[in-house]
Amino acid sequence: MNTSPPALQRILCIGGGPAGLYFALLMKRRDPTLAVTVVERNRPFDTFGWGVVLSDQTLGNLRVADPESAALIGEAFNHWDDIDVFFKGRRVRSGGHGFCGIGRKRLLNILQERCLALGVDLVFETDVTDDQALAAQYQADLVIASDGLNSRIRTRYADTFQPDIDTRQCRFVWLGTKKTFDAFTFAFVQTEHGWFQAHAYKFDGETSTFIVETPEEVWKAHGIDQMSQADGVAFCEKLFAPWLDNHRLISNASHLRGSAIWIRFPRVICNTWVHWTDMAGRQTPIVLMGDAAHTAHFSIGSGTKLALEDAIDLADEFARHANADVAAVLSGYEARRSVEVLKIQNAARNSTEWFENVDRYTGMEVEQFAYSLLTRSQRISHENLRLRDARWLEGYEAWLQTQAEPGKPVRKHPTPPMLLPLTVRSLTLKNRIVVSPMAQYSAVDGVAGDYHLVHLGARALGGAALVMVEMTSPTPEGRITPGCPGLWNDAQQAGFQRIVDFVHGSSSAKIGLQLGHSGAKGSTQLGWDQIDEPLASGNWPLISASTVAYGEQNQVPRAMTRADMDALTAAFVASTRRAAEAGFDWLELHCAHGYLLSAFICPLTNLRTDDYGGSLENRCRYPLEVFAAMRAAWPADRPFSVRISAHDWAPGGNTPDDAVAMARLFKAAGCDVIDVSSGQTTRQARPVYGRMYQTPFADRVRNEAGILTMAVGAISEADHANSIIAAGRADLCAVARPHLADPAWTLHEAARLQTRAIEWPRPYESGRDQLYREIARQQALSASTP
Repeated sequence: MNTSPPALQRILCIGGGPAGLYFALLMKRRDPTLAVTVVERNRPFDTFGWGVVLSDQTLGNLRVADPESAALIGEAFNHWDDIDVFFKGRRVRSGGHGFCGIGRKRLLNILQERCLALGVDLVFETDVTDDQALAAQYQADLVIASDGLNSRIRTRYADTFQPDIDTRQCRFVWLGTKKTFDAFTFAFVQTEHGWFQAHAYKFDGETSTFIVETPEEVWKAHGIDQMSQADGVAFCEKLFAPWLDNHRLISNASHLRGSAIWIRFPRVICNTWVHWTDMAGRQTPIVLMGDAAHTAHFSIGSGTKLALEDAIDLADEFARHANADVAAVLSGYEARRSVEVLKIQNAARNSTEWFENVDRYTGMEVEQFAYSLLTRSQRISHENLRLRDARWLEGYEAWLQTQAEPGKPVRKHPTPPMLLPLTVRSLTLKNRIVVSPMAQYSAVDGVAGDYHLVHLGARALGGAALVMVEMTSPTPEGRITPGCPGLWNDAQQAGFQRIVDFVHGSSSAKIGLQLGHSGAKGSTQLGWDQIDEPLASGNWPLISASTVAYGEQNQVPRAMTRADMDALTAAFVASTRRAAEAGFDWLELHCAHGYLLSAFICPLTNLRTDDYGGSLENRCRYPLEVFAAMRAAWPADRPFSVRISAHDWAPGGNTPDDAVAMARLFKAAGCDVIDVSSGQTTRQARPVYGRMYQTPFADRVRNEAGILTMAVGAISEADHANSIIAAGRADLCAVARPHLADPAWTLHEAARLQTRAIEWPRPYESGRDQLYREIARQQALSASTP
């Protein structure tokens, strides 16, 4: 590739939306010598659409980038702090959210006028069919492809940009009304075919945007796909009449016919944003910006935000590196900006899926439904809501406490959600925090010794409600490594009973045991050597659902026979009885992460052609047989959970749809809690990591299968746990790595929460109160330390 020109002289922006206009004016403002042209297919000062929403934060960014246009935009904005949620005949209002609404036409007019004032050349009514010819005409050194959602330029250079376009499940229509709303309003209406929702907000003194959305199947069931545009709008008017106060709904898309105004949102992600092409013997960059490069669902109001901030970021990059060549500037811009966009797109995905699956949450009361809606993207957390509207959040916390502890008086400062008790069968956990089972590779001949006593005992004293022992095998060959624990003989049972007795005698925590068989992932090295790699010597034979090795370097297991299944089931039952005799409060069966029972469930590792292969029901048959036998042997008053991999993260593997089906099968068999993990079933897995990245799976299992769930994965602070529990996404939070670093993680996180001046009760009457007392003691010790 030839180098780009040493100095940027001529810029061409194809598309006169927010991205193209704002980048043009920013570049012209910072360097008036630049020749900057914006080419737009529409007429001057003409646009389609209603109002757009920007946050207070985005408006602040505009003030820094160009105070002149920001002042005009600020004057035109309608600002509000409140959100109203209408659901099942009730309303919840919360404040402090800080939104601004402005008409899309007004926003573009302001940017167009600012461009003209700065000397940007605006060319209207020009439909660009050949970007290269236009770039040559203007002798452009840089082409900005801001030609929108259906970008022709993105399509032309698809081999470079590699767009991934995911058309989402709901239909929505973008309407307006003269009814002015005093809060950002979400209204939900149930029909005989399903749920509709409206997103409504005022954007000028007399007009509001009114977006109506519903799943595709509900839309078709009502015959809207066959209606004229007028009939479809009239349908919406009738449906949402209680909120319109006799005002009409208005469409400004007269150029469309029939139901074409109802669209499905396309989520656009591009692998790269810059394409270089030869123009007159020199390499010229074509850069995607705004909706051409990426989209974010309207439910988080970030499409315009992303476009404007794209423009700010690239203009800033040119300003910071004035002497760098264009290629270096663009490389730095894409590397940094793509990460920021991905964060917003991940949040938008969560928000999109919430609205696509409203029916999942309609069993909730309006209090929790509204909280779930407000935190749907996982960007707004529990403590962030407190900053926005502390009074409303404390009221919600008080409501949650009445649900968890009916009949008990609510404190002046309600109990944080993660510290609320939970009763499962006859066992009451003092709070919602679980120390996740974590392999320690420190057992000798399967016996848990002093190390485990200190490791588990310290965490039991650290404030968690339930401490889980790592995966323990019912047979010697079922261990993952030689350092993993087992429960097939008296010495192992005695070792565990010693630990159980300590936990019960010295703490208010409960202790649970996770039983599982390694299957094809067994006979491997200790975790601090080469994890998942075979032993250098002394390997033992492996069994699994099929003759599928975990990796090329791993052993090929023998496919289990009926006799093998019966023998292993008997071993699981024997270990279950030993666990009960040792005094464990909780039992969990490991059916995740590619271990033996997971290998039956996963279609990538179960290739059987008998009754235990094929359909999901068949693949779950043997794990369910094991579970049923263990449940019969386990005391009826003690809880029993099952850990599953809710997503294999690999083509052809299980998906979250399958996870819901698995959960229903185990629930019917008597399971109390599904411990929802994901992945590790195949080396081909490609998880998408992030904060609380597995929580959406727990949410879906809980609210679709109707069973208690335990969320795991990248839950690292109390704010995460509070948000998960309060939103009803899970009932317990299993925290792993933070507890490795800090055995008293729960106490320390709770102490940070309790700086809001809790009224310490006398006498201390519950495990929660004991936790508060320990917090107070630690705070007193800390205060007295010089």
